[in-house]
Amino acid sequence: MGKRSLDALGIGWKPPRRVLLVAGILAALLVLAGAVAWWTGRGQSGSASAPHTGSSASPKSTSAPVPKPPPGGSKVAVPPPIADPLAFARASAVMLWTFDARTTSRDDQLASMHTWMTGETAYADWDSVQAQIPDPLLWSRLKDNAQHASATTSEAHFPSAFKQALAENPQAITQAYIYAVTVRGKTQLTWNGGGGGAEDRQITLAVQCRPGKDCRLVAVAPRVAP
Repeated sequence: MGKRSLDALGIGWKPPRRVLLVAGILAALLVLAGAVAWWTGRGQSGSASAPHTGSSASPKSTSAPVPKPPPGGSKVAVPPPIADPLAFARASAVMLWTFDARTTSRDDQLASMHTWMTGETAYADWDSVQAQIPDPLLWSRLKDNAQHASATTSEAHFPSAFKQALAENPQAITQAYIYAVTVRGKTQLTWNGGGGGAEDRQITLAVQCRPGKDCRLVAVAPRVAP
């Protein structure tokens, strides 16, 4: 089955850098093989957000090239062995909100982030994930300012529309076991000259948790689903 719209998760999902064929909420896609959340589309222009601010006939890989692993190992936390979508989404949010421009290049950051992605390219939206870090120019400025951030999460939940869609047909999730999860938390930022601050963060993620396997990240939504 080809990529179909993540709007099928019931949360109006339209990943950045893509033009998607909107398929409606999950219940509408049940007729088309019981999928929870598949999409179509081609690249769409869009700007990456800085960490310190915020149907095809056959499967295709994402348009962005797969980054190479950084030499000497990952500079970002490795994906934990978690099989629970809520817990994995919290870990993923911390990973996405944490960075250290003093010691990590942007390419290394991307390569490490990519290890969190599902290997099922029919579903993975790498463009939406890599859009969470700044472009090369802004990253260099963050490095000049020695900016770095840590993160914590306070809660994670399934969006109400996603829960409603699953309640209408619980078997639909068994196509690919992709869950929508909204995570809330906080980042603590620090930069040169003793500067710093904290900000509340929230994000909606798609995570894949197949039975008997560790969860993996699928996509980041461009807006938060309640």
